[in-house]
Amino acid sequence: MKMFGKSTKLLMAAALIAGLGSEALAKKVYKWKLATTWGPTLSPFIDAPKNMAKMVEEMSDGRLVIRVDASNKHKAALGILDMVKGGQYDMGHSASYYWKGKDINTLPFSTMPFGMTTPEQYSWFYHGGGMELMKKVYKKHKVLSFPGGSTGNQMGGWFRKEINTVDDLKGLKMRIPGFAGEVMAKLGLTVTNIAPGELYTSLERGTIDALEWVGPGMDINMGFNKIAPYYYTGWHEPGLDLQYLVNERKFKKLPKDLQQILITAMRVSAYDMYIQNYHMSAQAWSKIEKDYPNIKIKTFPKEVMDEMKKANAELREEMVKGQPLLKEILDSQEAYQKKVREWTKMSDYIYLKDNL
Repeated sequence: MKMFGKSTKLLMAAALIAGLGSEALAKKVYKWKLATTWGPTLSPFIDAPKNMAKMVEEMSDGRLVIRVDASNKHKAALGILDMVKGGQYDMGHSASYYWKGKDINTLPFSTMPFGMTTPEQYSWFYHGGGMELMKKVYKKHKVLSFPGGSTGNQMGGWFRKEINTVDDLKGLKMRIPGFAGEVMAKLGLTVTNIAPGELYTSLERGTIDALEWVGPGMDINMGFNKIAPYYYTGWHEPGLDLQYLVNERKFKKLPKDLQQILITAMRVSAYDMYIQNYHMSAQAWSKIEKDYPNIKIKTFPKEVMDEMKKANAELREEMVKGQPLLKEILDSQEAYQKKVREWTKMSDYIYLKDNL
């Protein structure tokens, strides 16, 4: 005896297909691509987007999968904004000040000379109005920008010769991006920005005479000291923050829970990169005297620092003329720095001064 009739079997099959369809819909997989400015081995910069992608895939149970392409794959290390804006990539990981030639308002979201330290800048981003201002700037580019990991205070760069006066700087060719590059140009240097993968070769071939990169954790592995042994302390990037860029249209197409997972993973991976880089630099610094005796640690003389500060102030004043949004951003940073620095002095500076 047949247990089910033909019509019953058809109904059961339809129900099964409908059930599978709803399950498939619930498990829809979004596959994204992310382009970085960094090469495949440039830790910890490349680690931040890789760790973020791993967190996203695990937290979303495989519903959002992000492929991370290093610069050797897409061949456009300094073209990340355009690729994310144009939709060739859904996301990017780079640094906001690389786009100052396209939009001057993007400049301050990386760092500014003599500006905020990493804790101060992150406080400004998340509690002092920085995120809202960054959203306003990037809206016209149809992308979203999020903090992508800080280097902390960077070293002032590698030089072939010792810098004793401002005249020693004049005529040098130096790789230094951002607003610090403008300051150096005002002091008589020829300034350029070179992709990370080309730094050592440019120094070796004499295309440049000096360069700044990050700090000992990343710099020493690059071998700059073999050519330019004078290593100067920092002034120009006290809290450099990298950035995640996200195509706004693609982001809005994600379900709300995946949007939140992505935001959370970006924030966690940014913090992880900061402490990873801090650890790397501490490790490298502890071995620098023994393993690299040719490196000469220097601080720029007061005369040079005074001229840098003077040039910085004059350039800032010129830069904001006719740029109301840029002025709003810089005024916001300046006001927040003035307020938060009082606590930084009390909590960090006095503690260190009294205990070193």
